[in-house]
Formats: sequence, structure tokens, C-alpha cells
Amino acid sequence: MVKKTPAPKAPLAAAPAKAPIVWSNLLWPALMICAILLPLAARIRLLDMPLERDEGEYAYMGQLMLHGIAPYKVAANMKLPGASAAYAAAMAIFGQTPTGVHLGLLIVNLAAIALIYLIGRKLFRPAAGWVAAASYAALSVSPGVLGIWAHATHFVVAPALGGILLLLYWDETRRNQLLFWSGLLFGIAFLMKQPGILFAIFGAVFLVYKNWRGALRNLAIFGAAAALPFGLMCFWLWRTGVFERFWFWTFTYARSYGSMQSFSDGLTAFGPVAFQIAQENWAILALAVAGIVAAWKGPQAFFLGTFFVFSFLAVCPGLYFREHYFVLLLPAIALFAGASVTLAQTRAVMPWIASAAIIFSVLAQGSFLFEMTPLQISRRTFGINPFPEAIPIAAYIKAHSAENDRIAIVGSEPEIYFYASRQSVTPFVYVYSMMEPHPFALKMQEEFIRDVEAARPEYVVVVNVRPSWLRQPSSPTRLSDWFPSFVEKGYREVGVADIGREQTNYKWDEDAAYYVPRFNNTVVVYRHNGHK
Repeated sequence: MVKKTPAPKAPLAAAPAKAPIVWSNLLWPALMICAILLPLAARIRLLDMPLERDEGEYAYMGQLMLHGIAPYKVAANMKLPGASAAYAAAMAIFGQTPTGVHLGLLIVNLAAIALIYLIGRKLFRPAAGWVAAASYAALSVSPGVLGIWAHATHFVVAPALGGILLLLYWDETRRNQLLFWSGLLFGIAFLMKQPGILFAIFGAVFLVYKNWRGALRNLAIFGAAAALPFGLMCFWLWRTGVFERFWFWTFTYARSYGSMQSFSDGLTAFGPVAFQIAQENWAILALAVAGIVAAWKGPQAFFLGTFFVFSFLAVCPGLYFREHYFVLLLPAIALFAGASVTLAQTRAVMPWIASAAIIFSVLAQGSFLFEMTPLQISRRTFGINPFPEAIPIAAYIKAHSAENDRIAIVGSEPEIYFYASRQSVTPFVYVYSMMEPHPFALKMQEEFIRDVEAARPEYVVVVNVRPSWLRQPSSPTRLSDWFPSFVEKGYREVGVADIGREQTNYKWDEDAAYYVPRFNNTVVVYRHNGHK
């Protein structure tokens, strides 16, 4: 009998074949992550940059909010309080220092980069998302838009992009919850700075375009959600007793400020800033132009075109066209750059073209981003403005005063209040708002003088630097005529920063009293005679 050999048992389940690795799919993220890390490295290197004037304003108001003091009560400006609240949140986590402020900006910038990736991916494909994200990372750190400083425009962009992404998801699902949360994020973007309202209007236009039959219902949900943050903020300010002052600064005065610039002045202001941005980032802008060509007849043309138009309009209020205003336009440019990967005829080489363009744009600004010291950067960007000098001046005041002592600054340097952790005796943290050709200028000067004379602050800091005043031929002279006699009668000189382009000479206490400045720009510290 022949013994049969048993047949081998079949496996319970065949082992699945390993999917081959498609290296081209990994090339995009690898190259773009490198392109994103480069500008992030520059941000990290410059975390301790001295605060400039706008940053000092937001940091001081944020510091007051951390002490439970409502905006516009002790310090006032014409911006909505969202950016100051964002500063307060960042400083609560990272500390009340320039590094803490700039770490907050870093987190917000990373959020914007991630959101642009998700939007680009949803509009086109992952490769487009990577290019858009890397383009925004490079553009948003550019010196031409003052990208390393934490201006309010950065804090507008992040929630606005979140609202846009939710709108795109709503377009797929038509879920009302997405519409509500999208509107809420657009409302938060508006609280960061008034031009943020243009992004909410873009959202409304997109809703009508996508579903005009249900437009009224959709707009009601979206609009109510967008108005909710502003309504809650107004209620809070009313409860804290500062609503009237808030309304004057953010609407009455802001309306006058926004109407002072003529159209021809606006064109004059636009040209140099736009040229500087284009000169620094021409390679990324070339990608964006290619993206416009690629997307022109596609289904995303309306979305991208309308988004670009409203983003540009957000840059335009007042026709001042300051550098950091253009941050609001960067997401649209970055998304157009991402669209360039859809050009079929260049798809094989696009990873290399896109990464080369983005990395080149960053490295072309390498001296600024990776070599220059904070002092050199401050002088190159802001000239003789006393932003580096504010730190030792505030340190002296903080070391020689009590925590509840109050001070006054005759100039526009709110960063000194922040560094010194001392409150102002007046809500006017700028004097150049009193120099402008609007009907409130003289009244503001009179109120400033009354506040200072009534409080007799422990220290008065007089800033003899032109950009801190921005006097005009029509500016009232009441303030400049008043303060010399005021400090002469009740104060003594205890500090001076004598500011030159290459060096600043500091003198304190008795040395300050007999020092003769060598330069034309000084910051002088006076102390009340009632204190030894």
C-alpha cells in the first residue's frame, strides 16, 4: 500500500501584498517641509526682537487685561480689542516678554500655514496644499511685510482661514453647524482688526454664489454667527463702563483717521511697498502667476478670484498701505502659488521648481533673517525709532519705582509702559494721533494735559524723536508748548538715551543732569521732585 503524502494546508488568509512606495508622493511633503522650516528657523532666531510701536500697544493693553482692566479704560487705541486679547493669551502662556509675544505669533503663524495647506488640498490636491503652505510661510516672514513682528494682521488671517475652510466643508455637506462655526470664526477675525470684516463679506458672497436659492436662510445663520463675537464684546465693554470711549476710538475717531489720505496719496504710498514685497518674493509671485493661468478656467476660479479681490480690499482701508497691511493679501497669493502644480505640462518638475522658488525667496533675504542682530534689524527697518532704547529706559523706571506708581510718556512709545509694568496716567498712549489733521486733535491734547497735571506721575518720559510725534504743519502746538514748563516746575532729569545710528549713550541719575547730548534724537526721563 502506497502511503500518501498529505497536501500542505492552505493558509487561513493570504498575506496581502505590500503596496509599493510611491516616492513621488513623498517628495512633495519632504521638500515643502524643508521650505517651511527655513522661515520658521528665522522666527525662532528672532524671538527676542525688541517690540515695535504697534506691538508695544497691544502688549500693554494685553498686560492690563491680564490684570483685570478692560480695554480703553487705562489705554485706548482705534483698533478693536481682539489683537490685545490674543497678546494677553500668549503672554499668559509664554510670559510677558518680547519672546512671549513672538512665541504667540509663531503659534498663530503655524496655524495659518496648516490651514492654508488644508484649503489648498481641498481645492486642488495635496501637492497644491504643500506649495501654498510653504509659500505662505516664506511670504509671511518677509521683511517687506514686517513679518517677524506680531501685527494684528497675522491674528486676522488665522481665524479667517479657519472660517474659509469650514465654508468649503459646508459646500460639500450643507450642514448648518459648519455654517455657524464658519461665521463665528469670521466674526473673531473682525475683532482682531476692522478690515477683517472684508473676509466675512467674502464668505457671504461665496454662500450666495454656491446656493442662491437658499441664500437668505444661509446668510441669516452665517451673519448671526459672525455678529456674535462683536455683540458679546460690546456687552462686556458696556458692563465695564468703557463702551462710550470704545466707540469714540474705534468708530468715530477711526472714521476720521480713515478719511485723511487722498487717493493720490494712497497711490504714492502703495507703489514703494508693493515694489519692495515683489522684489523680495518675485520667485513665489511667479508661481502665483502660473497658478492664475492654471486655475483661470477651472471650478476654483470664482473662489480664488473673489478671495483675492476681498483680500486686496482688506489692505486698502484708509489708503495707507503700510507694510504689514499686506499680510492680509498673502493667503490668496499663496493659494494661487499652490494652484501652479495643476499645470499638467510641468507636473513632473514642479516639486523642484516650487521648492527652489520658495527656498530662494527666503535665502535672498538671508542677511536680514539669519545674520543681522536685533539692533541692526530695528535700525534698518525703523530707523531712529527708540524701540531698542525702550528696554533699558523701562528697566530703570521699574527698578526705581513702586508697583502702583504711574507714569506718563510724552511721545508714542507704549512699549515702555509694557516693559516697565507701570500704568499710564492717561489713556492716550500715542501723541501722533494728536498731531493728525482731524477735528479731535486739539481736544485730545487738552485731555492729555489735564490727565497728566491732575495725576502728577512719578515719572515723565519725553521722546524727542520725530517718528514718535509725526508733527504736521497744521498740528496744534498746545502739547509741545506745555510740557517744557511742566517738567521744569516739578521734575528733575534722571535719565537720558542719546540715540545715534551706530550707538546710543545712556546716562542716569546725576550723570544725566549734566550730560550734553551728542545726537539730535533723545529720550529723556524725568522724576517728580517729591521723591529722592
